Amino acid sequence: MTTDKIRNVAVIAHVDHGKTTLIDALLKQTHVFRDNQQEMQQQQILDSNDLERERGITILAKNCAVEYEGVHINIIDTPGHADFSGEVERTLSMADGALLIIDAQEGPMPQTRFVLKKALELNLKIIVVINKVDKQFARVPEVIAKTQDLFLELATSDEHLDFPILYAIAREGVVSDRFPIDDNAERSVRPLLTSILKEIPAPKSSSEGVFKMIVSSLDYNTHLGRIVIGRIHQGKLKLRDKVILANDPMKSYTIERIMIPHGLSRTEVDEAGAGEIVAIPGISEGHIGFTLTNPSDQTALPAIAVSEPTLHMYIGPNTSPFSGKEGEFTTSRQIEARLLRELETNLSLRFEKLDNGNFQISGRGELHLAVLLETMRREGYEIEVGKPEVIIKEIDGKKMEPYEEVDIIVAKEHVGVINQELGKRYAELIKMEPLNEAEFEFLYKMPSRNLIGLRSLLLTLTRGTIIMNSQFIDYEPMGQTLPKLRLGALIAESTGDALAYGLNGAQQRGITFVEPGTAVYEGMIIGQNSNEHDIPINICKGKKLTNMRSSTADTMVQLVPPVKLSLEQSLDFLEPDELLEITPKNIRLRKKHLSDLDRRRARRDA
Repeated sequence: MTTDKIRNVAVIAHVDHGKTTLIDALLKQTHVFRDNQQEMQQQQILDSNDLERERGITILAKNCAVEYEGVHINIIDTPGHADFSGEVERTLSMADGALLIIDAQEGPMPQTRFVLKKALELNLKIIVVINKVDKQFARVPEVIAKTQDLFLELATSDEHLDFPILYAIAREGVVSDRFPIDDNAERSVRPLLTSILKEIPAPKSSSEGVFKMIVSSLDYNTHLGRIVIGRIHQGKLKLRDKVILANDPMKSYTIERIMIPHGLSRTEVDEAGAGEIVAIPGISEGHIGFTLTNPSDQTALPAIAVSEPTLHMYIGPNTSPFSGKEGEFTTSRQIEARLLRELETNLSLRFEKLDNGNFQISGRGELHLAVLLETMRREGYEIEVGKPEVIIKEIDGKKMEPYEEVDIIVAKEHVGVINQELGKRYAELIKMEPLNEAEFEFLYKMPSRNLIGLRSLLLTLTRGTIIMNSQFIDYEPMGQTLPKLRLGALIAESTGDALAYGLNGAQQRGITFVEPGTAVYEGMIIGQNSNEHDIPINICKGKKLTNMRSSTADTMVQLVPPVKLSLEQSLDFLEPDELLEITPKNIRLRKKHLSDLDRRRARRDA
């Protein structure tokens, strides 16, 4: 395939601005599927991962391809959340241009700035798509003005300021080069496809010279084994060619299959040239960032640069009294093997073995780590983790901590809540402005450690209506120490099954996290106190029977339904002296020291 018949396009945007929905329309309208295929009725076709569908976000970067007017268009879908920036950074290197999707109501957001900056650093040609122009509070002229300001701020050459703007209603599969969109105009994505052919340059890679490719992604197939995916940087690759990994030139591989994207699947070809995105099975030692090359030239291509992690946490095998009862993989060795396997594809993750045989993992944020933990839980692992903590660096003899830019969009009636909670966390207000009659936007700068737990709290206080995003800025000198904001815990005093009578007593002290019949153990956190102190409480206690009272008296107890914390909310709840027990069946909060006597001794020795 000649390079002029290829376009490599990344789709970049802030979370929930419509990237995956727009790709759905491209796939369906270019007849990748037959009319009777199941995919024609699906939404978020590329988000095949269960967690992606449940959360409604893209976590893993993926690529597909469509054909339009004889041109093979490779489309790379990237995550929109800052915690998965490693996925964005490793896949943008395969593209020559990018579609920047921007919500017509929200406008450019923190992740918009991040992905655009990365794209411009790679000198990608940008096509701006203003999506959701049919929203009630869409403000297209203001969003275009903000987008132009963002380009002025980030552009490093005059060419970057020359970008076309299209308008879309992605969920209806409509794109237009005019606004407002004419009701009589063609209702399709054809204007976008035409713009891609016109604006996005063909790959500049040269078919001359020896074959070289940097591995940008990995896949696995039960029949083919490990599959390395990347864009051919130069030269050609043919079946039966010999290749090596530049970091291990002593071992060579014979190319048995070459596959290129076609729709959601792959098609086998006899050869591929520079600029094409290919998948090659059989490279057993291939890792992301490695260079695959012809043995005659062992020079490696520049490695993929990925942002450093900002949070770390302890992780180890479950040590609670219920350990080994609910999971398939429970040993330290099994957990280590799983984490090492994760490192192969999760570029933003770091892993360190501690002196006690347990581990410390580091990531880009709470969501990044929570998704890993939830994935391991679903795979059958039993683990325990500690409170997430920011990574403190020493630079020029000074202790430095990560700072983030926090963007919040909230309904007018919750403005006071935002000011109050962000003020408690020493956040610096940069900007506050009304978006429309009903919503305000806040922009804050604050230390990452003061951000832990804030998202879940604000979601609760604003009844789930807040839109909050954060973006790492830089390391700055340590700020003020944040006082303890969380109230105390209600702690199970004994092991057994929770009873309604005991839980009724606990609910006189605060809120509970468990319901009657739940198995608990001493030291397990079963609720939150109404004041700042921890209280041991016996929730396994039943009402004593007398001649005047029957055994059915407990059934008359009226309990408030328990609060069920998600995995992320549980991580936010943790204090330094607590652990989170994660199993395939349950998530339990507990104290590090289970008995009251041990906790007293630990406080005395601290």
